[in-house]
Amino acid sequence: MWKPNACILCECNCGIEILVGDDGSFEKIRGDKQHPASAGYTCNKALRLDLYQNGSTGRLTSPLRRRADGTFEEIGWDTAISEIAARLGEVRDTFGGETIFYYGGGGQGNHLGGSYSPATLSAFGARYRSSALAQEKTGEFWVSARMLGHITRADFEHCEVALFIGKNPYQSHGFPRARAVLKEIAKDPARSMIVIDPVRTDTADLADFHLQVRPGTDLYLLTALAAVLVQENLIAADWLAEHADGLAAVTSVLEEVPVGEYCVIAGVEESRVRETAARIAAAESVAVFEDLGVQMNRDSTLVSYVEKLIWLLTGNFGKRGAQYVPSSLVPLGRDRGRADGPRSPVAGARIISGLVPCNVIAEEILTDHPARYRAMLIESANPAHSLADSARMREALRALELVVVIDIAMTETARLADYVLPAPTQFEKFEATFFNFDFPRNVFHLRHPVVPAPEGVLSEPEIHARLVEAAGVLSDEDYAPLREAASRGRAEFAQAFLALMADPAKRRLAPVLLYRTLGPTLPHDAAAAAVLWMAAHECARKNPAGVEKAGYGSGFEAGERLFAAIIDSPHGIEFTDDDQDASWQRLPRPRVQLDVPELLAAVAALRDRPEPRPDPDWPFVLSAGERRAFTANTIMRDPSWRRRDPDGRLRMSVTDAARLGVEAGDHVRLTTRRGSTEVPVDPTDAMQPGHISLPNGLGLTVRERTGVAPNELTAAEDRDEWAGTPWHKHVPARLEAL
Repeated sequence: MWKPNACILCECNCGIEILVGDDGSFEKIRGDKQHPASAGYTCNKALRLDLYQNGSTGRLTSPLRRRADGTFEEIGWDTAISEIAARLGEVRDTFGGETIFYYGGGGQGNHLGGSYSPATLSAFGARYRSSALAQEKTGEFWVSARMLGHITRADFEHCEVALFIGKNPYQSHGFPRARAVLKEIAKDPARSMIVIDPVRTDTADLADFHLQVRPGTDLYLLTALAAVLVQENLIAADWLAEHADGLAAVTSVLEEVPVGEYCVIAGVEESRVRETAARIAAAESVAVFEDLGVQMNRDSTLVSYVEKLIWLLTGNFGKRGAQYVPSSLVPLGRDRGRADGPRSPVAGARIISGLVPCNVIAEEILTDHPARYRAMLIESANPAHSLADSARMREALRALELVVVIDIAMTETARLADYVLPAPTQFEKFEATFFNFDFPRNVFHLRHPVVPAPEGVLSEPEIHARLVEAAGVLSDEDYAPLREAASRGRAEFAQAFLALMADPAKRRLAPVLLYRTLGPTLPHDAAAAAVLWMAAHECARKNPAGVEKAGYGSGFEAGERLFAAIIDSPHGIEFTDDDQDASWQRLPRPRVQLDVPELLAAVAALRDRPEPRPDPDWPFVLSAGERRAFTANTIMRDPSWRRRDPDGRLRMSVTDAARLGVEAGDHVRLTTRRGSTEVPVDPTDAMQPGHISLPNGLGLTVRERTGVAPNELTAAEDRDEWAGTPWHKHVPARLEAL
């Protein structure tokens, strides 16, 4: 029987249908033509998801407790919950709840369970948290907050010009039907594609303009590009006068940029940069996407700033084919953009969108500072593998007084835990992604389970509810009035729930209150989706026009109809249908701000920096974590899913391979300041001399380790000065032939 669900390997979460065998195997997978965003499209990666569900993964089906000798023993759920609650309570009472740190909450496709974690954190007084977003996107979040007050996305389906900066959407996707859209742009003579990337990627091969920047010099190239727009009077002056503040300050800086010098530093011909600027300025619409190639690189926050200057200076916001502000069911990436915002307790690192920078987590633990983190709750995440300087991260986890991991498998992080709590896979429970960024019609997909969960596991909402109850902050006495109200109908439940939310302490426990009271009344046994009731009503309140245009009506009933549609639609729904001016309406102020003083000052000071030059001791730049045709995040633990490049070869230029005397498949020793490993090589003319890359998602240990774990080679101190995001794409290295 074919069952609808979604791919879980990138943020797009394309709809798929799965033919489930009698034994629970995924016999076939195909794109779901009824999915409102992907409409039957899927890439090659989704077709092998049976190896996530049924492959060799180290699956867990019982809670585990670490023994004194380091081995694990199975225990019952009641024992696990009571002991964990007692130990978290002891940490809170001894050192303060703020020393309990939460990491994770979901990956590319599993955010629903993590939405219950705030109740657990509140129950134990925890304040600090982080996730993978804090080593990828927080610099851009902070810049967006300073300039617009909101995150933005881009309309590639309708743009005249597509600009990709450190982004290879042919492999990493990032917007619906990515490969199909790229091919449509490439085939249309009236449209153009621009790629800024040190590698000749699959996307660069389709581009009209490939600015093959020297690794780590993106800021020089983008500043030169923005300067050409100003110096050649290619900016949208009338649009800027109507919509933007700070233009004079920005132009005064960009007018002084030595374009030719910066192009030389970036390794791109000045004439090509000027031609690119002219194409951007002449276009009716330009859509821009910056991604991990620059967001995990040197000057990442400044790159985000100048990237946004380019599309704002040319008026590419709030119109078809340009940048827009999406609606949201559950907001992500929101930040107030304060220069003096909150900081982490030990390192004093800027906390953006509520997230502590990943690169300082170990630093926040391995210290005698009285405010250091003492315990970690880790949910659906693998920081021992995925964060910079894995050796130091392992040391930090071992130094904690308590580590609790919620996951489906015995991951590298779970092996270091005191307790491991097994959860269902993403195909065994109700699940969703909150990466809902489409426009004008935005899409949400509550995925229904396609196979039953095994005995012995509990869903994340149930785990969080039991921890909250074991903490003594909620009980049947709290649930009874809401259950009674729910029995009389949704309107009375809403009144009772809103009255209870007037109590700040209860408001912080809202997810569990909804799960225990509204959850049991929901159809399809969808109790885990109870938290979405509140989200649906908030969406209808904040986006009344878009929700009404999508067909849900207005007022209280709009929220109810929207929630019912979410629950009852296993293929997904459109939850808003916006007019173009919705982007402006979602901004907190009527004009955008071009001048972010401290960032603009740093751009102005760029010309006084010493010119970046190769270090003879470290002559290569390693990009640690390249996305390839058969790589994904670390939830794909079975190495047999990779049909190509199973060992994760080190890509290098043909020139460098000849100089070292190595051929495809030969091994070299790769050394960085943090570690050394042997790896087979793959010479290619797609790489520049001096630039090498390793794929993401390898170095996992199931039966044995396969490939290189990139973060055995990265350093936590190599991070952005503004957002603390890592320089995974710019790791100094050297190579030796073996």
